[in-house]
Amino acid sequence: MDELLKKLKDRLHILHNDEDEQLKQLLSSSIFSLKNQCGYFDETTNLLAQELIFERVRYAYNDSLEYFDKNFRTQIINLALSVGEIEW
Repeated sequence: MDELLKKLKDRLHILHNDEDEQLKQLLSSSIFSLKNQCGYFDETTNLLAQELIFERVRYAYNDSLEYFDKNFRTQIINLALSVGEIEW
C-alpha cells in the first residue's frame, strides 16, 4: 500500500503527509470496487489497474465519484477483459 500511496501522491502532486490516512482509505476502497467490478488483479503490477485506481481515487478525492464509471467505462471493460472475467 505504501508504494501505491507514494505513486498516487506523486501523480496528484501532494507533498505533505497530512492526508495519508484518507488517501490510503480511498486507495483501499478503489481497489475493492474495481476488483468487485472486474475480477482479481494485482494492483502492484497491473498498470491498467493502477491507472484506474488512481483515477478513481482522484474522482473520490474531488467529490466527483458519481462520474467515474461513465467516464472510464471503456478502461473498466478493458481491465475486466484482461483479467478474464467477461466471457463472449
